[in-house]
Amino acid sequence: MEKEAYKIYIIGAGISGLIAANVLEKNGFYPHIIEATDRAGGRVKTDVINGYQLDHGFQVLLTAYPAAQAYLDYKTLDLQEFLPGATIFTNGNAKTLGDPLRNFSLLFPTLFSGIGTFSDKLKILKLNTAVKKKSVTEIFEQPETSTLTHLQKLGFSDEMISQFFKPFFSGIFLETKLDTSNRMFEFVYKMFGEGFAALPKAGIEAIPQQLVANLKQTTFHYNTKVKQVEDGKILLENNDVLESHFTIVAAEASNLITNLKSQSIAWKSCDTLYFETPKRTIAKPLIGLIPAEHTLINNIFYHTSLETASTGAKELLSVTVVTDHNMAESFLIKKVKEELQLHCGIEECTFLKRYEIPKALPNLQQLQYSMLPSETRLTTQTFLAGDVQLNGSLNAAMLAGEAAALGVIEALGSTVNPDDLKSEYA
Repeated sequence: MEKEAYKIYIIGAGISGLIAANVLEKNGFYPHIIEATDRAGGRVKTDVINGYQLDHGFQVLLTAYPAAQAYLDYKTLDLQEFLPGATIFTNGNAKTLGDPLRNFSLLFPTLFSGIGTFSDKLKILKLNTAVKKKSVTEIFEQPETSTLTHLQKLGFSDEMISQFFKPFFSGIFLETKLDTSNRMFEFVYKMFGEGFAALPKAGIEAIPQQLVANLKQTTFHYNTKVKQVEDGKILLENNDVLESHFTIVAAEASNLITNLKSQSIAWKSCDTLYFETPKRTIAKPLIGLIPAEHTLINNIFYHTSLETASTGAKELLSVTVVTDHNMAESFLIKKVKEELQLHCGIEECTFLKRYEIPKALPNLQQLQYSMLPSETRLTTQTFLAGDVQLNGSLNAAMLAGEAAALGVIEALGSTVNPDDLKSEYA
């Protein structure tokens, strides 16, 4: 059978599904992507409201991600970089903590921030050196413990942990206790140290839009919901049946595959609220952290501190809430506004939109960096992709999609080209 005759379906047009299609195309196949919504991107999407670019949740691209470097054209994305640091709001004061070795303007604010002891600052330098020397493979092969336990073992003071590490990484891990694996902590820390946090000028959805534009042999089926996946066929919600030689599930598989019904993924949730403000309380492109206990707000960021393709008349502020709550939206907005005034001195802000994201990050144990193509194979004709296979990151989504596509190619008896494997950290 000719390659173009194979019916290979990918369920989910998120980052993982798009990468799987990319790899299949490069190997001569003509895949089909089934997507439940009206556009690609999965959790990586952007809306434009009142001229402002609102990402579905506060998201950034870490430019050091190996898979992102392999599959994305950074120049075309026109990446806008954050400064390597944070502004921390404590007791009504704003203090800046950053990496002066990477940006000299952060030297004096960091030295005189009053956050952490001199010993803490030396330990950060030591941590930087240690993580830089470790390979990603070594990071993901080390024994797992929680990030909090890891930081305590490294000797950081309680103040440094509570004032910086906890609020900063709670915003990344979407949980407030730093229970997330030390493997993920060191991987993310390494990525921050070797690159930058950045956003495409047109918003985070520019990433899947670029991946879609690169696909020339893939057929998209939008607004199409899948009910069940079996070997050789896909049952849609409208009861249509699609015949499939191979299926890559790049969405949550437990709802679609009978023998995975009892293996549903646990998810971390968050809320992101956007406000319009007349001015910025943080002038530079730095994330703002609120470490006070019993607060709703974890972090804030002025998206208008970066260049954007579309902008409104004033300043755009995002607020991320990681803490679990059962508040009605009107009460949540009210409490967030009160905290913005109390902790950040933001007295005037107009609510724009809330994104409630119940499945923001998979809550995983035994985190892995990469997997072999054969490890993505669930049944004879069904393969699994998505960041849930490895760790909750854009890099993981890409590597899992790549591995699943290569698994299909191997199943067809083709030899995998070593150049197609991007999972080794370069």
